[in-house]
Amino acid sequence: MPDDLWAAYVPADKQPWDLKRVVHLHRRAAFAGTWGELQRDLTDGPQKAVGRLLDGTANRHAAKEFDTTSALLLDAAVTQGEIGRLKAGWFYRFLLGPHPLLEKLTLLWHDHFATANGKVDDAGRMRRQNDTLRTHATGKFGALLNASVREPALLFYLDAQTNRKGHANENLARELMELFTLGVGHYTEADVKEAARALTGWSVDDGQFVELAERHDAGEKTVLGAKGKFDGTQLVDLLLKQPATADRVGKKLVRQFFGDSGVSADAAKQLAAGLRERDLDIGWAVGTVLKSRLFFDDTNVRTRVLMPVEYVVGSARLLELFDPAPSTLAMADWSARMGQDVFDPPNVGGWPVGRKWIHSRSLIARSNYAAALVTGPDSGRNAAYDPAGQAKRHGFDAKPADVLTFHHRLLFGTDPTADTRKRLESLELPKVVTALLSSPEAQLG
Repeated sequence: MPDDLWAAYVPADKQPWDLKRVVHLHRRAAFAGTWGELQRDLTDGPQKAVGRLLDGTANRHAAKEFDTTSALLLDAAVTQGEIGRLKAGWFYRFLLGPHPLLEKLTLLWHDHFATANGKVDDAGRMRRQNDTLRTHATGKFGALLNASVREPALLFYLDAQTNRKGHANENLARELMELFTLGVGHYTEADVKEAARALTGWSVDDGQFVELAERHDAGEKTVLGAKGKFDGTQLVDLLLKQPATADRVGKKLVRQFFGDSGVSADAAKQLAAGLRERDLDIGWAVGTVLKSRLFFDDTNVRTRVLMPVEYVVGSARLLELFDPAPSTLAMADWSARMGQDVFDPPNVGGWPVGRKWIHSRSLIARSNYAAALVTGPDSGRNAAYDPAGQAKRHGFDAKPADVLTFHHRLLFGTDPTADTRKRLESLELPKVVTALLSSPEAQLG
């Protein structure tokens, strides 16, 4: 196997560091870049651009006193038991937080350890799980897994409280193996039954994880060919050591940053091998991917369908709709209309991926949202977007042709084609922006 499949990207004639690649970086690893962020990173080069995303300094429009305001919003949602406000609080973090990559990874793990408030029915538990995912989002997968499977929201969602000696409930054991670690094909039904016995006694009491010895089956079990009087902690440790777990984590990250096109089997294996060698270090893997030649290759640019959250937040960010900002309650609602209702994934397997996001209903919702952002009120803003004014602020002429050029470069990193100009030249400028945001190309990141 070649040893340089994840070699670092170095600008070259065939792969120049151009605006198209800067836009790609921000749309794939963040929630789209503003013009100032794109120009800064174009000037500074890929190493600094990626570095800012990794260390949480890429967002030039983070809200002042962000941590305090975010905490107040989320605390109020929990106090009032309002899951809608909790969703709005997370969208506040998406739009105005200093670390968009961290929020994207938190969303990734929210999908991986999928838990829905529709069953949990507790904003406090959902907020606590969200905080846990964020805390461990870029750390070692073992720490993330151990913390996640002890979260009260997840335990309740998977009926752990009914799992006791002599009456094992297999839900947590099955999802722990199928979704959280090994993946289908790497365990048997007998393994699931034995793993469920190991997890007996895991429960929730007064909102906290507990291990109830009187409910635990302390007998010998056989899991994945290993024998022992396994408890839940020992079971998790056993699963973390399996090669399939590193493979699954690697594939999860590849899908996040490459979409349906993915990478070659050899590249996926090499990333998984690196994860195994580094104790499943998520941060190492994310950094390796974002710095790689593969990530910036033309075959990976504008090929991944944006999830609704990415589309909703990214459209607002690139237009610099910060003052006044859209209502984050409205943003969460628009995302739900497109099929991604945060804190309420459709099932334990999480949301669909890739092209499954694109269907007639979701495309209509995306187009309506684009129009709402530009006009203002239906996105919770009391001001319409001014395309010519925004172009002028960034050094472009206010002529329609130049305003179109600015927005096309902002969204795609390229100049509009003659056909695009001909198709849009007769439209009023707000409708030009709406048309660009609604275009098939704008659904790709």
